[in-house]
Amino acid sequence: MSVRTGLDLLATAVLILDEHGRISYANPAAEDMLEVSVKVLQRQKLEDVFADSRELEEICGQIWRNEITEKRQELVLERVGRVPLHVYCTASAVAYPDVSILIELRENVRQLRVDREERLFDQSQANRELIRNLAHEIKNPLGGIRGAAQLLEMALPEKDLKEFQEYTQVIIKESERLQALVDRLLVPHRRLPVMEDMNIHEICERVRSLILAEFSEGLTIRRDYDLSIPEFPGDKEQLIQVVLNVAKNAAVALTERIANGDAEIVLKTRVARQITIAKARYRLALVLHIIDNGPGIAPDMIERIFYPLVSGHEGGSGLGLTLAQTFIQQHRGVIECESWPGHTEFLIRIPIW
Repeated sequence: MSVRTGLDLLATAVLILDEHGRISYANPAAEDMLEVSVKVLQRQKLEDVFADSRELEEICGQIWRNEITEKRQELVLERVGRVPLHVYCTASAVAYPDVSILIELRENVRQLRVDREERLFDQSQANRELIRNLAHEIKNPLGGIRGAAQLLEMALPEKDLKEFQEYTQVIIKESERLQALVDRLLVPHRRLPVMEDMNIHEICERVRSLILAEFSEGLTIRRDYDLSIPEFPGDKEQLIQVVLNVAKNAAVALTERIANGDAEIVLKTRVARQITIAKARYRLALVLHIIDNGPGIAPDMIERIFYPLVSGHEGGSGLGLTLAQTFIQQHRGVIECESWPGHTEFLIRIPIW
């Protein structure tokens, strides 16, 4: 068996660069990882394959300059129009004819997900403390401002009432608006989830009906259900609110596609076995995917979408995803998001057993 035939059988991605830095070989695992055929990859340089290959090129440069013979490093390889690849990279100098460097890439998906989940939980905990403290600090002065405006309106002489009532009404109405905002901030902290056995597909169907009632033309909501998923304990009203918040955001982001008649949201349910969520291991978990074909979320926004009062569209309160993350974490789960132009996917993971 030749060396390259052996490399074809590996589950890890392997690229071989020639002495000019061009790809002379890519195994099937590399084709799968990079989503590019070997015919396209051959004779390309790293800069042609990745949007930002500077770190990997520097490693190869050190090998070519005989500064090192091998290097292992975690890398993030950017790709145009696709999600970045988080990989463990091993680059080695090799002495076969017409061969210069062998690069092995292994996706670091599990560690990436664990790190991201820990970040989300820490962020959510900090958000909850901030919101609770800030809301209580705002609530008391708001009540005083509103009460003072009402007393001022009552104390105004009849001849001045019409002239100044407009201003007192502005104070009262704006105070009431802020009071409503504070009440929404405190919603997750006012009661614990009411657990009962429930079916995730009943929730999806309820949300599907609500969204289609509002966006009756130009939007398709496609079902991709795993009907074998068992019932599990959860707060039905909270989970309806979670799925509705995410799906409604997707529908709003699809405004242009709805006008063109090709907007689509996919509700997909699956089970995951032997899954770790927030450092706890579960035998079985529900995974709900909410996918849309909208413009995507800007890279500088993707890390902040679960922050309170951060909204990606005009007129949004910035509370929908914050509340959704809080509700899901009360079910020991987590919400994550991946997005690029033409594809945004929210993944809701809830342990069942």
